[in-house]
Amino acid sequence: MYLIGVRPTLTPMTTKLWIAMQNSVLTLESSKNSWNMHESLKGTHPQGISFDPIKPNRAYCGTFGNGLMKTDDGGKTWANLGKEVISSNNIMSVALSHHNLERTKNNNEGFNTVYVGTEPTVFYRSDDGGESWEKMSSLNNLKSSTSWSFPPRPWTSHIRWIEPDKTTPDYIIAAIEAGALVQSHDGGRTWIDKVEGGPYDSHTLATHIKMPGQLYSAAGDGYFESYDYGQTWKRLEAGLDDYNYLLGLAVDSGNPKTVVVSASQGAYQAHSREDPKSLVCVSTSSTDDADNNSEIEWKVVKGLPEPSGTIISILAANPKVAGEFYAVNNRGIFCSTDSGSSWKMLDSLQWPKEYLSQHPFALAVREDKA
Repeated sequence: MYLIGVRPTLTPMTTKLWIAMQNSVLTLESSKNSWNMHESLKGTHPQGISFDPIKPNRAYCGTFGNGLMKTDDGGKTWANLGKEVISSNNIMSVALSHHNLERTKNNNEGFNTVYVGTEPTVFYRSDDGGESWEKMSSLNNLKSSTSWSFPPRPWTSHIRWIEPDKTTPDYIIAAIEAGALVQSHDGGRTWIDKVEGGPYDSHTLATHIKMPGQLYSAAGDGYFESYDYGQTWKRLEAGLDDYNYLLGLAVDSGNPKTVVVSASQGAYQAHSREDPKSLVCVSTSSTDDADNNSEIEWKVVKGLPEPSGTIISILAANPKVAGEFYAVNNRGIFCSTDSGSSWKMLDSLQWPKEYLSQHPFALAVREDKA
């Protein structure tokens, strides 16, 4: 365990951060005046992490080359899932449904649906905590599938992000990297293809419990919002200037008009270990929830490392604390408690040196009773 700094704000809750670094998973838990950190899954190349919504010690991690992993003890031990069914060991995204919460609360044996996306692009679901899996083959029959291609490995593609809608059961939005943003209204059994004018290269998606029908997309081709479940899209880039390659995205749990993104001038500057350059921007619209017609303007946040030398950040909002965001990059872990305007490093001295050249891939935040 490492003690890595003082929490910016004290609450009667315990905050847990799970971070997929390039070569391992970091698990952080807040205590009264500090954070404890534990490292696991070394050498597995984690790609995505998702908590079980109501089981505090259960989480799922997708890895590149080592399949899907599950822990029931807060990351101390992990078990491999789905090896007999999931056809690829390259698990690029994992997510859990929101809509089974009441059933699960009343039935300790119940489960939220687990969704998994692989490289090559295949979509799976499990309704029993990963004991059995169903392949959703109709995704690969979409017309756009013949054009999907991931630039660094152009012979393949993958599901970079899965976003179960927070307001409508069985609605799922999936980002294919690269080539399409698609959705399903029946839990992945059938799919609706991409629409003209939508994001082409989405890296991160978000929905919000207070905004039914609204989708947020941080993509290699810019920032997009939809207010009608992806039938039409609006590109919103005022203030980003030439930093229009986006990766990270988080929406304030208390205010769906406050959005934080991480941005760079291109893919090389975002992901390079030798010469990265990136920053984080925040935008808060002054309009009410019913008005989606005004433009928004992005502003560079204060308190994060200078752009030069910073690999593009992964972002997440605290789901139960309004105005609280977290960011991780090669230079440390950072927190904002003022709706993304200013940030502080959790620890500037004990961030292990080996992480200074590592690319983070995922960040998950949960808040539980202390």
